[in-house]
Amino acid sequence: MNQQELVILQGTVSAIIFQNYDNGYAVLRLNLGNDQNITLVGTIPLPSVGERLMVTGRWSNHASYGRQFEAEFLERLMPQTASEILSYLSGRSIKGIGPRLAARIVERFGENTLLVMEREPERLAEVSGISDKKALEIGETFRLQVGMRHLLEFFTLHQLPAELAVKTYKLYGEAAIDLLYDDPYLLTEEGLEAPFGAVDRFAIDMGVSGEDPRRVDAGIVFELRYNLSAGHSFLPENKLIAATVQLLSVDNATVEVAVDRLVDTQRLVRDYLADTHIVYLPELYRAETYCARRLREQGTARLPAPAALNKKLQQAAKDSSLQYSSQQELALREAATGSLLLITGGPGTGKTTILRGILSLYDQMGLNCVLCAPTGRAAKRLTEVTGRDASTIHRLLGAGIDPQTGNLFFTHDEDNPLKADAVIVDEMSMVDVQLLGSLLQAVPQNARLILVGDPDQLPPVGPGFPFRDMLRSNMLPAVRLTEIFRQAQESLIVMNAHRVNRGEMPELKNAKSDFFFLPGRSEEQVAQTIVGLCTTRLPQNMGIPPEQIQVLCPTKKGPAGTAVLNQLLQANLNPPAPTKNERAFGDTLFREGDRVMQIRNNYDLLWKKTDGSQVGAGIFNGDIGIIRSIDSSTELVTVEFDDREADYDFTQLGELELAYALTVHKSQGSEYRAIVLSAWNASAYLLSRSILYTAITRARELLIIAGREDTIFTMTQNAQTGRRYSGLKLRLQHQEA
Repeated sequence: MNQQELVILQGTVSAIIFQNYDNGYAVLRLNLGNDQNITLVGTIPLPSVGERLMVTGRWSNHASYGRQFEAEFLERLMPQTASEILSYLSGRSIKGIGPRLAARIVERFGENTLLVMEREPERLAEVSGISDKKALEIGETFRLQVGMRHLLEFFTLHQLPAELAVKTYKLYGEAAIDLLYDDPYLLTEEGLEAPFGAVDRFAIDMGVSGEDPRRVDAGIVFELRYNLSAGHSFLPENKLIAATVQLLSVDNATVEVAVDRLVDTQRLVRDYLADTHIVYLPELYRAETYCARRLREQGTARLPAPAALNKKLQQAAKDSSLQYSSQQELALREAATGSLLLITGGPGTGKTTILRGILSLYDQMGLNCVLCAPTGRAAKRLTEVTGRDASTIHRLLGAGIDPQTGNLFFTHDEDNPLKADAVIVDEMSMVDVQLLGSLLQAVPQNARLILVGDPDQLPPVGPGFPFRDMLRSNMLPAVRLTEIFRQAQESLIVMNAHRVNRGEMPELKNAKSDFFFLPGRSEEQVAQTIVGLCTTRLPQNMGIPPEQIQVLCPTKKGPAGTAVLNQLLQANLNPPAPTKNERAFGDTLFREGDRVMQIRNNYDLLWKKTDGSQVGAGIFNGDIGIIRSIDSSTELVTVEFDDREADYDFTQLGELELAYALTVHKSQGSEYRAIVLSAWNASAYLLSRSILYTAITRARELLIIAGREDTIFTMTQNAQTGRRYSGLKLRLQHQEA
């Protein structure tokens, strides 16, 4: 048969050899009848054993796997006969139905089984072992699966990302395809945020013209949303217009008219700041202006000094077995009499001492104080250094996702404030302007607010840099700790962090310290040095187990970047074994025992305490855990995050990454017993002073840099952090803003 000839085949899926949930690619065995099985490959999203397919494609010969059929188009044919339906359901195509239950269902309903599941799912309760609740759950799963598959096939046909179909179906349900025919650019809106290029190609295929208002409006909004990831709260109007003209290849006048239209319909907000016309997304404008107003109010509010304040300060010092410096005492007095206080300082300047002192003072004043930080790791560290319970900001505010819109919401706000007399937030440099706005809404009007951080570390992942803006405005009560205490001066980690922050080269030659430099001749050698440090040298020579060592890199790329190092460290620290289950997702192979990181906020993911004492929801960006089990029968991966366990189904594995090696950005808010930093050439953006400073300050006992001395010099000299368009500083300085 000619390999180029287009052929139509029809058969039943007898086995799933491989499937990639990320892009829909699958390798299947297809039974054509008469015991004739072929290998079928192609984009076949969410295949199930037992389902019937009509496939159009071509035969080919693979060098390693032999003759196979490459699918170009396919149509799913739902099973018709009772035996086909039994085979389909027995293949666990519907979660909650295994072979035994499938047999009982088909015995009861025969050829009408799938019709019952779709239209009368409550009747499934007629089968023994199925409760009323489970019957409805099975029906909902089946309808979701059928609708999802139609949408996945539609997306595949139009070369749209397969994983986007899941979000689209959840948001628009069975109406999704009709809505996308009406306006393809719905896919670029908040909650979906598909790649604009892919959506634009799809829209043009659907007949949308280059200057169609839907296209121009979507391009403008996309530019603003895209720039949120670069930290910008707004864009100057002239820059927004220029960027959109370049994106869409239209003229200036077309974009200018569209900006006016979007402002008139309140999809954008136009403002004037620092002699410049600027444009915001409405939610960013609301967050920034609210933060400015609320911070000004809180910053000017004074509270009566508690009785016998001097005596209380003496007791706080006694509790800490310390004599406070003048700066520390000033911070404590401000915390006692002010409604808002910013505390900042580098490593070794006593921020932790201040926190403990404030907690002692507030205990004596009878105040109910809550502690929080931006990430789970930062909250855990705050608990360790204070001895008090601390949570993430999201968990404190009661974060959740609206099932109707897919938007984030918080249960605590101005109408339902926190039950607290004082709120302390650590690692404030990581907090973006939207999260700060949500926090301020939840802080009671008469409560004290203490914000602690280091603005010389990396800025937030989200828009704005509010902590730095607050400090630079010089309009809010702030204490800057500058004195490095004697004990901290004995640490080369601390002293080198301050050297780097001043633009000076760190000391690299001291062999009797907690800070070492190991030069490398090539990236590959650096990678092998790092693997040796983690697997043998530090565990055997210094008694530091691998799980207490964190490898950091400025970049993901290259032989000494996180991508390659994660593979090398996984192979050496958690090699394959017959007793360890594995699961591939995209280019990543997950294995039981792997260290992994959650890479996006998931407010709906359920967790339970490992001792069974509590259940809850929400695993957040930056949480690090260990894969405890991978179960192919239930398609679940169980990850233990400190004292909590969460189950991921196989379609959710894109939310996890191997975490043996992390980028410095992803280590923010965390502290590790030992840090090994890879230092090699990368883009100028990544070889910055703030990245080196942040990496050094992540180490508690030991820091080792492996790489090039000239790379360290480059990072030390590069003080550029990238300008962020933020109006918070100016709004704090001008009362009318």
